Order: sequence, then C-alpha cells, then structure tokens
Amino acid sequence: MSGEKQEPGYCILIADDDMDDQYMIKQAFSSINLNENVHTVNDGVELLDYLNRRGKYKDANILIPKVILLDLNMPKKDGRECLKEIKTNPRFNKIPIVIYSTSSNPDDISYAYENGASSYITKPYSYQELVKIMDTFKQYWFNIVKTTHTII
Repeated sequence: MSGEKQEPGYCILIADDDMDDQYMIKQAFSSINLNENVHTVNDGVELLDYLNRRGKYKDANILIPKVILLDLNMPKKDGRECLKEIKTNPRFNKIPIVIYSTSSNPDDISYAYENGASSYITKPYSYQELVKIMDTFKQYWFNIVKTTHTII
C-alpha cells in the first residue's frame, strides 16, 4: 500500500554494527514507503540499553519495537547473546525478532530458531534484492501478522 504509515508509538529496531547495512535497510524501507519510526543501534550492548532504558536511553522517549531486525555478528555483545537474553526476559520475549545476517550456516539458523527467533533472513548481495526482501518483510509484519506489544 503506497504511503502506508507505521503504527504510532512503535518502531522497527535495527541492531547492526555495519553502518552501510543500516543505511541500505533504511533506503529500502523508504523506497517501499515504510520509513517512519525506524531506529538503529550499533551493537548488542546498545540494543539491550535501548530496551532497558539504560545509558543514553535512560531519559529518552523510547518507542516500543514492533519487530527487531537483529544481526548475529556484532561487537561487545553479539546477536546470539542478545536473542537469548531478550527471549528469556518476560518484559521483552513477545517482541518478534528477525535475524538479519550474512551467515547462512545451518548451525546459526538452528540456533536462532531454537532460541526464539521469529524469522531468519540472509543478507542479500544486491540492493534490488534487499528492496524485494524488505517489501515482503513489510507485507508480512505490517499487513498480515498480528502482534502483541509489550510495555517496556
């Protein structure tokens, strides 16, 4: 749907240490008219600070993630640790987490699903493919699926 707006008060939270990947995802969202309420964090520690309202997010106006796009390979605390920590925390365990990683290793994919990931996307090699993937992501998470939102 052209011009579709995200639900107010919620965000898509991108956790990825690669600034180029963050930029490309935002550009893809913009090209499919899903550019509102997108927030990025650069590593696992910052992701958990965001969710727990710690550090620079202590007094920030935090939007509840409707879905988290989570890279597995990040510094400080990687996506595997974050996934496990989020999914074992009753405050956050209902937030859908979509793994977005360069890894297509079956062990990584199994680990993700065994620890509560909602989906697993391997990062594409081209921008055109990224746009197609993110359009499908948009249709699925914002037009088809019903989610519950936890209060952070």
